[in-house]
Amino acid sequence: MKKQPLRIAIMTGVYAPFLSGVGVAVHQRVRWLLQQGHEVFLIHPEINDKFPIEVRDRKVPGLAELKLYPNFSAYAYPTKPLIFYKSLPEPLHYRHWSDTELLSDFQPDVVVVEEAPAMRGFYSLFLQGYGRPVGSEYGKLTGTPIISVFHTDIVAYIRYYLGDTLFGFLRPILPIFIKQFSEAYDANFFSSREQLAKYTSLKSQRSEYLPYQGIDCEKFHPKNIFYDPIPHDHRPTILFVGRVTAEKNVDQLLDVYPLIAAKIPDVHLVIVGSGPLDEEIRRRAQKFASGVTIWGESHGTELLGWFARADVFVNPSVTENFCTTNNEALASGTPVVAVIAPSTSEQVFPGKNGFLAEPNNPIDFAQKVITILENPDLKASLTQQARPSILEFDWSACMEKFEDKLYQLVEASNQVDLVTAE
Repeated sequence: MKKQPLRIAIMTGVYAPFLSGVGVAVHQRVRWLLQQGHEVFLIHPEINDKFPIEVRDRKVPGLAELKLYPNFSAYAYPTKPLIFYKSLPEPLHYRHWSDTELLSDFQPDVVVVEEAPAMRGFYSLFLQGYGRPVGSEYGKLTGTPIISVFHTDIVAYIRYYLGDTLFGFLRPILPIFIKQFSEAYDANFFSSREQLAKYTSLKSQRSEYLPYQGIDCEKFHPKNIFYDPIPHDHRPTILFVGRVTAEKNVDQLLDVYPLIAAKIPDVHLVIVGSGPLDEEIRRRAQKFASGVTIWGESHGTELLGWFARADVFVNPSVTENFCTTNNEALASGTPVVAVIAPSTSEQVFPGKNGFLAEPNNPIDFAQKVITILENPDLKASLTQQARPSILEFDWSACMEKFEDKLYQLVEASNQVDLVTAE
């Protein structure tokens, strides 16, 4: 018997036109829930003239389609640029807008908070942000279940930017903040078992594994090899897709490239994406001439073509949390070489669909790529096994699990209400 559709409020710290895997995931989640007949109220960051023009003018396919659903509504909360990264937003303090009022007007059955630490102000260590756990006040007032969907490894980011020495001083107090933060929610969902274990050790409460971070396996498919971004270019291609930021270690690919080129002279490195390191990456890439292509942002069939046509997808980031682009590459039939980082061992299985390299070790990373490119039989085997290795994370399969969890939380909350009423 089909269950009654839910009224779902989704609050997110990142959404289009801000470029992030989180924003893409939120959009996909909203669309899927609308297609199932649920009523969705999306509370997302506004775009204003304080942000760089390339962000304000970014065209993001697919956004307009949500407005066609009669069961969809939205609110853009006031924002300002993140102090350390002007291309991402953080909400103004709760003195300027009220999450509680918005939720009271909508009266949801359940509240989903995506990237809750960002909205609270963890991204800027409380220098910015809403200032309190988003949605928790409404949850306490009404008994409505509210969940946090964990996307970014905040602790890894803090460690990356502060360095090991300063992080060592901060490390003892992190469990206090994480415990207090996680207790504000009825459930905290992690898409990676490794991340769950890490944050549980840091005193995260009411935390559980839920494979909610899916991809569209029909969209990302080996058949997209027919889309050719650079026609008649038959060089062996290694591809990176993502934000061009320091924490993604994109600059390390330019240390890796000459090591690979020394063995495979015609190898072609393509970097797809944009971010604050654009200018530096382009400057460094100039000395490699046509061997390195800084493509910029890519969308639609062009991006699908890049994923399918690449010989190896490369990801040097040490801060990933079940990286979406790794999965998109695998679904496209492309082997992945990534560094050992939280959750990458749950995506990349050495010798099966790719290899894992030592973090911050260009020589080891380059050798893993060379091993694939120099061994056609190995590459063919990795390619054959890449797509099957990731099919369990198809978007629909993940969202069905997510939907089931929402119903469980709502039903448990209703039972509590009945007991209280009696």
